[in-house]
Amino acid sequence: MEFKIKTDDPAALASRCLVAGVFDAKKPELTPSGARLDRASKNRLRAALERSGMRGALGETEMLCDLPGIKAERVLLVGLGAARDFHAAAARRAAGEAAALLNKRGIRSADFCLLDAAYAGKNARDATSARRRARHLVEACADALYRFDQTKSGAKRPAKLARISLLCGRDQQTEAARGAREGAAVARGVALARDLANLPGNICTPSYLAKQAKQLARRHALKSRILNEADMKRLGMGALLSVSRGSREPAKLIVLEYHGGKRGAPPVALVGKGLTFDAGGISLKPAAAMDEMKYDMCGGASVLGALQAAAELRLKLNIVGLVPSSENLPDGAANKPGDIVTSMSGTTIEILNTDAEGRLILCDALTYAERYKPAAVVDIATLTGACAIALGDQASGLFSDNDALAAELLAAGEASGDRAWRMPVWSEYDRQLRSPFADIANIGGRYAGAVTAACFLRRFTEKFDWAHLDVAGTAWASGAKKGATGRPVGLLVEFLLGRA
Repeated sequence: MEFKIKTDDPAALASRCLVAGVFDAKKPELTPSGARLDRASKNRLRAALERSGMRGALGETEMLCDLPGIKAERVLLVGLGAARDFHAAAARRAAGEAAALLNKRGIRSADFCLLDAAYAGKNARDATSARRRARHLVEACADALYRFDQTKSGAKRPAKLARISLLCGRDQQTEAARGAREGAAVARGVALARDLANLPGNICTPSYLAKQAKQLARRHALKSRILNEADMKRLGMGALLSVSRGSREPAKLIVLEYHGGKRGAPPVALVGKGLTFDAGGISLKPAAAMDEMKYDMCGGASVLGALQAAAELRLKLNIVGLVPSSENLPDGAANKPGDIVTSMSGTTIEILNTDAEGRLILCDALTYAERYKPAAVVDIATLTGACAIALGDQASGLFSDNDALAAELLAAGEASGDRAWRMPVWSEYDRQLRSPFADIANIGGRYAGAVTAACFLRRFTEKFDWAHLDVAGTAWASGAKKGATGRPVGLLVEFLLGRA
């Protein structure tokens, strides 16, 4: 997909299709560029709106052809919803619906006149709003055109819509171009994360994921290291290694380093859970929807996607990506409820539920992160169904005992449209993790499962600023549109842009 910025007069542009917005009101309200097209066509757009009954409801579309006074072959009107509610999510929905329709119609190039649709409320005061809007539109179009067909027989079917231009005023050109460039990098990072997560567990094993990480490193001049089980044993990673004992696939710890900042400057560390398949181990999961447990590596995939985007954007920042990767399967050698393992930090852990394995592989990776003396550490994991129950698929759960870091991530979520919601990690919850036989138990009982999981991880983060993103509700969709979403790559890249 190719994205460009143009400053042409839309009425004079020889386009295959112009896309203009309509706000929902008692009388549908065209955006400034839409109003310009209406004047050039002697009010044909408004006449068409009246005939069709289109009100401008979010995602509503109306295609017009051969309008007088306009050089474009077609004009696609897309509903933006009410102006007072127009923000990133609405802009993404509108752009995505338009891109999907154009692709379905076989239109290979289009020009979007949507950057003059200003966001409402606090977002309208954003000094870089042209940049934000351009980024959101690019990401939304790429998302709408994403296809996963790697595991289907026959020829691949790339999107027919191959070129999109965003029209803007000359005073917005620099910021819009910057936003489009960022959006394209994020979109490619999201696509990488989705591709890896959508692969089945018999293809995307820990070894496969490690191979893809090494290829990513070669493409983008990253430093890579893959720790095997012998390496991890020497380091004392008993918690991580215990999870892979029930699998024939060896565990891997993927380490990627991006050096874009000053030499010796503390890096930001991203730690992503990489369970390429999670059957629950001896604490076996129910059979229904177990196929979706290939998505238990979405946290790790998002780290690879974010690092790719950071490298493409040449961010002036040092970043470390750590992806502990394993399978969690039942076997005679697998963890058993009641087993006690010793983590890299020396902390002993009683395993009361073998399906709470993500925190076991993450805790050793977090301890490993200490050697980098990081400026901040963010771990990303499809950690608990409890978080999905609490927040659904709208927001990722954010846990941190550092207010400044939490505020950064929340702001990054709002700016990117990939939102998070802060949850508590109060010390009062620690009592639920007490064990009579070990330093800590790996589960905290029925209540506040997402919180106690975060409190477990916090035990291994005392030497750096830390935040945890539970993406169990946001990393993939179920049902008819089953598939990985690529979240929270957008949030992570916005966070890294802010740090850079």
